[in-house]
Amino acid sequence: MLYFFLIFSNHLFAQTKSNAAPEAATQSALDLNPIEAIAQASIVVQLTLFILVALSVVCWAITFYKYKQFKLIKNSNEPFSDLFWKAKSLDDIFAKVSDYPKSSLAKIFKAGYLELRKMADSTLAEKENANHSPMLSGIDNLERAIKKEIDNEISSMESRLNLLATTGSTGPFIGLFGTVWGIMGAFQKIGATQMASLAIVAPGISEALIATAIGLAAAIPATVAYNYFLTEIKSQEVELSNFAADFLNIAKRNFFKGE
Repeated sequence: MLYFFLIFSNHLFAQTKSNAAPEAATQSALDLNPIEAIAQASIVVQLTLFILVALSVVCWAITFYKYKQFKLIKNSNEPFSDLFWKAKSLDDIFAKVSDYPKSSLAKIFKAGYLELRKMADSTLAEKENANHSPMLSGIDNLERAIKKEIDNEISSMESRLNLLATTGSTGPFIGLFGTVWGIMGAFQKIGATQMASLAIVAPGISEALIATAIGLAAAIPATVAYNYFLTEIKSQEVELSNFAADFLNIAKRNFFKGE
């Protein structure tokens, strides 16, 4: 009797131990934090996450740089605009234009003023007498010089924004690639172990969801920043065009004959 009791006890203990092992493995899988899940992820998923994190860091750096750039432009344009409208002559403005190195309006004015001087020294100028300013012809040259400088300024404002647009549009898909790869790894483990327990699929699902989250975390701020700067560029383009029109009107009235 005692012999059968010992056999039954050993069998019950072994069965309890075997049942506890999967439970412990399941609990261990459930206790994975994001850092551990990334550390245990496959090399492909880790590489995907590295690319997304690198893109996110670069995009944030570009965002801060462009925000500072637009802020400096705005802060410089306002005082230069006041100087432009209060000055008595273009020569007085040109003498102070170097005080506004970040002003896009100052750069437009400088380009127009230098073109005017070049035209005044060329055959396009006709002096009535020594006491009068030369009357110019060929205003198309001045318009081209100003338009070229406007294009240069807009190009400078648009620089590096292509990376924001690229990250915003491709970030979710890069994250989705990591997601698909992680789920594929989970199914491969199921096939290899012939078990569909949570302990088997949890690591693969975890790394898959982390890839999705990081992809969105990289793409959303990049898209928001890109749209914000695009709006700022359109606003600056309108301001530059209006200033150029005002400058051309002043030049036509004072320096061009028959205009």
